Amino acid sequence: MIPSGSQTVGPFFNFALSADLSLGLMARDGAAGERIRIVFHLFDGDGIPAPGDAMIELWQADAAGRYVDADPNFRGFGRLETDLEGTCVFETVKPGPVAGAAPHINVIIFARGLLKQLHTRLYFALDPTDAVLALVPQERRATLLARKQEDAWHMDIRLQGEGETVFFDL
Repeated sequence: MIPSGSQTVGPFFNFALSADLSLGLMARDGAAGERIRIVFHLFDGDGIPAPGDAMIELWQADAAGRYVDADPNFRGFGRLETDLEGTCVFETVKPGPVAGAAPHINVIIFARGLLKQLHTRLYFALDPTDAVLALVPQERRATLLARKQEDAWHMDIRLQGEGETVFFDL
């Protein structure tokens, strides 16, 4: 029998994650900047949603592009498990540009079968002057781009295979 992309080492996260959805609420009332919703869709190597036992963690600057001494109504960290469709939704603010970088959100993925977490970024627009984005081959940059649909930004994360998201070694 050949294992599929979802038959791997786990699951590890589902039982340990709380149902605390407040970790997806990164901006409280009064936070400066444009309030946004980000919907992540996580897919395994077979293109099947990674259900329930994967976790997505976000780190980002505030609307002014600051990580330190940020807006008191803004928490630059969020963490949610994916639901049965491989989806999770964060409420935050659109980050401002940070020195040498276009507005972006740092994304970390923990999932069954991953012995080490994966690091990627979400960009709102492709900016070739971004120092990190400039390292990515042009034909793969679109895997880092969120798309606006109705009232939310959407990003598909593909763990491997066709259209695999660009991941960074740290």
